[in-house]
Amino acid sequence: MSIATISPNALARRHAENKSLRLIDVRTPAEFQNAHLEFAQNVPLDQLDPSAVMGSAGSNEPVYFICQGGTRSKKACEKLQQAGFTNVVSVDGGTQACEQAGLPLIHGKAAMSLERQVRIAAGSLVLAGVALSLLVHPAFIGLSAFIGAGLVFAGITDTCGMGMMLARMPWNRRPVACSV
Repeated sequence: MSIATISPNALARRHAENKSLRLIDVRTPAEFQNAHLEFAQNVPLDQLDPSAVMGSAGSNEPVYFICQGGTRSKKACEKLQQAGFTNVVSVDGGTQACEQAGLPLIHGKAAMSLERQVRIAAGSLVLAGVALSLLVHPAFIGLSAFIGAGLVFAGITDTCGMGMMLARMPWNRRPVACSV
């Protein structure tokens, strides 16, 4: 089943017409605190319970999902579709596209994006693997190979295991006032 999408400007128009529109931001609480649309609620993707989210939504009212760039919101829509809920829509381009479109965002305490955390962690592990293979034992090159294979897998499948692990770290779990 295909995922319905909406542009940031069309979302803003729909919100102006219907203030009870439900927008769920599936980023980590730290990313959400950094910047989010004022009417968004934060429910991290790994904590998303389809029944809880859709239980309070009217059967005719779609529920909109947003993330940083659009990948996680599409995964949230897929998760809800697999649970039998079809009236779900992903915001095309995510929060980045909303900011580029000039929509007003609430900015809070700056946090490092999950994508940047993945790049730092992957680069550090590759560098450590190379250094350990040169200084300790050649078998440590396997660490670099493992991380490289993981990055290739992430690129092919658009699923990042390291990103999912980092999203569960304490610094990405700051409590947020807005939640479902």
